[in-house]
Amino acid sequence: MSIAARAAFVMIPLLSLVFVLWTAASVPLPASIQAAWVPALGVNFNFHIDGLSLLMLLMITGVGTAVFVYAGGYLEGHPQQNRLYILLTLFMFAMIGCVTADNLIVLFLFWEMTSLLSFMLVGFNHEDASSRKSAQQALVVTGSGGLALLAGAILLGQVMGTYSIQEIISRVPGTEPSTALTTALLLILLGAFTKSAQFPFHFWLPNAMSAPTPVSAYLHSATMVKLGVYLVARLDPGFGDWPLWQWTLQIVGSITAAWGMLLALRERDLKRILAWSTVATLGTLVMLVGMDGQGATVAVGALLLAHALYKAPLFFVAGNVDHGTGTRIIDQLGNLRHAMPWTAAAALLAGFSMAGVPLSFGYVVKDVITEAKTVSDVLEFANVANTIFGAVAVAVAAVAAVRIFWRHPGHNDTPEAHEGGLTLVGPPLVLAFIGVVLGLFPFLADWLVGVASQAMSPRAEAVAVHFAVHAGPGFLSLLMTLLVGVAVFWFWDPLHRLFDRWASRFDAISMVTNYDRFIQGIPRLAALSTRALQHGSLPGYSLLIVAFMSAFMGVILVAGWHHWVWPDWVDPTAGFVVACLLTAAGGVLAVLQRDRFVLLLAAGLVGFGSAIFFTYTGAPDVAYTQLVVESVFVIVVASVLLNLKKRGMGMGHERIVTSRWALPVAVVFGGVLTLWMLVAVGGAFDPALTQFFAEKSVPDAHGRNVVNVILVDFRALDTLGEITVVMLSFMAALPLLQAVRVYMRRNKPGTNVPPGDQA
Repeated sequence: MSIAARAAFVMIPLLSLVFVLWTAASVPLPASIQAAWVPALGVNFNFHIDGLSLLMLLMITGVGTAVFVYAGGYLEGHPQQNRLYILLTLFMFAMIGCVTADNLIVLFLFWEMTSLLSFMLVGFNHEDASSRKSAQQALVVTGSGGLALLAGAILLGQVMGTYSIQEIISRVPGTEPSTALTTALLLILLGAFTKSAQFPFHFWLPNAMSAPTPVSAYLHSATMVKLGVYLVARLDPGFGDWPLWQWTLQIVGSITAAWGMLLALRERDLKRILAWSTVATLGTLVMLVGMDGQGATVAVGALLLAHALYKAPLFFVAGNVDHGTGTRIIDQLGNLRHAMPWTAAAALLAGFSMAGVPLSFGYVVKDVITEAKTVSDVLEFANVANTIFGAVAVAVAAVAAVRIFWRHPGHNDTPEAHEGGLTLVGPPLVLAFIGVVLGLFPFLADWLVGVASQAMSPRAEAVAVHFAVHAGPGFLSLLMTLLVGVAVFWFWDPLHRLFDRWASRFDAISMVTNYDRFIQGIPRLAALSTRALQHGSLPGYSLLIVAFMSAFMGVILVAGWHHWVWPDWVDPTAGFVVACLLTAAGGVLAVLQRDRFVLLLAAGLVGFGSAIFFTYTGAPDVAYTQLVVESVFVIVVASVLLNLKKRGMGMGHERIVTSRWALPVAVVFGGVLTLWMLVAVGGAFDPALTQFFAEKSVPDAHGRNVVNVILVDFRALDTLGEITVVMLSFMAALPLLQAVRVYMRRNKPGTNVPPGDQA
């Protein structure tokens, strides 16, 4: 791929970043754009940009620009580099759509686009089996969560009477909790948890590290994995006062934060260590969203920004190490600062922020989190989880920034390590340097974090954020976290061995193992169901279908039993009685017959009885169609059976093939169907359709015969279908009619039949 082509791709996120900055400087927030799409369903292209959207847009385009530059050097000479750029570009626009959409259904569409594109990005090296498996795992987990999100979005929109997110969060506080609203909330949380790798769906994100480093840096530091956090932060103004919302987010986020950091101790691959720390950070963000108070929203905005500024450079560092040494295993790396000085500098700057070292932006953010916990009602377990997260985060940062660059682990298998070019060292240095600047001058982030916090707390007064570090209990807590983290880093290897032995005892019941069992169980279940259901017996198929329909319709009836209304008795007409008796007689005779020809005639009585039934219930068009089709069917099949009879073939069953369940299932089905009809007839008649046809017949269709207008205009396609059925029936009977004509001409005295017609 040429330099010009790479530069053209880099200009896409760069120009997007410039446009976002111009929007932030010149357009008052919040800003909205509305365009009709499917207004009848309440689905429109509505977009809303406020402080939270602006923060996400800056991360998407800013980190995206760095990723596009980095990808040019990391995959230089790769034959599929163009494909990577195209996928990254599409993914960036899908992310922009997600964080600006103000319609739940539109947001879901962009949400699923990110899932599909991440599947292709994680599986970029599709020749590798592990890449394909990781991509499949990411798609199954996030795609399943996407289906839950869709169900929750539809249910929430139905309950609230709108799909507009801004209208929903304004209406929810004044709405009484209900079963439907709670169900919608839980389904949406399930979708958010799968996307942001919350426990128990945390396992897919580290496995996605088989993707190229530019993909890992983009998807897992600033974009896709933060979509779940964005969604819960977006809905927090509406549901933030619900105890269910607060407890669920705090408990799930705390478990994810603590467990993710502990699992980082098991890893020796640098990228997987960073991935587990990302899982833990996402858990911390979810926990912060679940906390009440405006300080928590400030902490969410600050941590979102800080994490993007230090985690993306650290992923770049891991990619540079892999690119320059051929390995990411920390046991095989050491003293790389001599061969890779610029990468070591970027790792040190980003590591300081991740560890929360004073004068770094990470330190400011940790101070903000500590302040938020002091003024909010926080579960004690959340405090413990945050302590574990903070301490191990220090150790992980030291592994990435100190161990492989400044310490020798005992042996070094990378004597030919080398530094990359400007496109490899420039992006991590720039992002890490921005983090340093914000650490030295935190007031530069005041406005951005403030407007993001205001978007998450719209009912509070305008937020004036002034980052400052206070000497006191919070400072001592941060200092203690740093000391514990240094101790964990110093004893990383023995802690790794100890925790690995302990955690290996639970591998048999881990989520990864359960997922693998689930995937392996799909073909087994398919084979089992195929053997049980696809047995080749037509009566068995019919029995299963009727039994399922009986159960399905019965469940619906039972669920709505309190709405049953029995119809008034109406004396039936003579024709109605005859039709019912004829239909019943045909059914009984068909069951008792062995001779196929007689069975056909008995079954024909059912069809003719149905035609009479339709005639006496006000459906003459359906009756005519039924009569024609039934006549043709009986004539055609009777002709075949008579022909077989002349040859002495297939006129009777050797034995009656009937299941012992056939009669009870048939009785149940008939009873359920009868009950359905009685309940339907007993319900109040809705005259809206009748009035519509009566009012629209003359002005719209210019006809005073309402029945003809319905058939020709309002139900034209239905009428066309009936005509088509009659025509096809005639075409099916035409050869028989021609054969009858030839037979009559041949047997007429004194008539010579042409040789061609004798056939």
